[in-house]
Amino acid sequence: MDRLTSMAVFVKAVELGSFAAVADELGLSGPMVGKHIHGLEQRLGVRLLNRTTRRQSLTDFGRAYYERCRIVIAEAEAADALAEDQLAQPRGKLRVALPVHFGRHCVAPVLLGLARDYPALELDLAFSDRFVDLAEGDYDIAIRTGALEDKAGVAARRIARQPMIVCASPAYLKTHGRPADIDALASHQAVLYRRSGRARPWLFPRDGQAPREFMPQSRIRMDDLDAIADAATLGMGIAWLPYWLVGERLRTGELELLLPAQAPFLYDAHALWLQAAHLPRKVRMAVDALAQALPGLMALPEAEAGS
Repeated sequence: MDRLTSMAVFVKAVELGSFAAVADELGLSGPMVGKHIHGLEQRLGVRLLNRTTRRQSLTDFGRAYYERCRIVIAEAEAADALAEDQLAQPRGKLRVALPVHFGRHCVAPVLLGLARDYPALELDLAFSDRFVDLAEGDYDIAIRTGALEDKAGVAARRIARQPMIVCASPAYLKTHGRPADIDALASHQAVLYRRSGRARPWLFPRDGQAPREFMPQSRIRMDDLDAIADAATLGMGIAWLPYWLVGERLRTGELELLLPAQAPFLYDAHALWLQAAHLPRKVRMAVDALAQALPGLMALPEAEAGS
């Protein structure tokens, strides 16, 4: 058996925790995964894994061998990437972790367009609002919104700034009136975004100062932005949402922009990847495509952009 392939199978077995998971991940049969591991152990003359019917664990030697194998696999992938860069198009699997709503509405269409233009490119997209650790090696790119933490070995590029706007339905405004400024929002009911059990305040930029935080009254809280937009359209309250999510409803009149003179808070979105001496072409092209396409999608029409 090819030694490098067997080493890659062994690394996956350690990281995924079971031969069955490795088989699913790499498209191998369970017995073939076992043959790769057994072949390595025979070649080395040392046991790498202790296995029972319930669990597996690394031997002391297996743990040290795993760390060296990770380095070898990473170097092999970097060497392959050098050849990839000489080709006219990106190829291979591009693994991207995306936040659910921003990923589905904004990022995924751009990446799907890239895959359509480059048939040799494969996409593996994971939609989740949890933070992923790129160092674990499961993803090539992570898309994150909001403030970033400085992390050694991770590169970041801003790909979009999302204007956050306050809106409500005509039916709600007819019944409750139109707020004239931020302070007037205090007398209105809102549909709030809740994440990890906590409702988030609305943010409004101020010149030379930290953004103003405002927590409106609310009897409806949700952790789904699409559901919040639906509730606002039904007249259940005012909402603070990204423009890209409700732009079409504003154009059709289902929702109306409030506080047009107030500059919108800009919620940043970044693409993150592990720093490397050589950045794979597929990663570079994907990040470039996002940075080029997303700002136009985010932009407020001039009539709605505020002062």
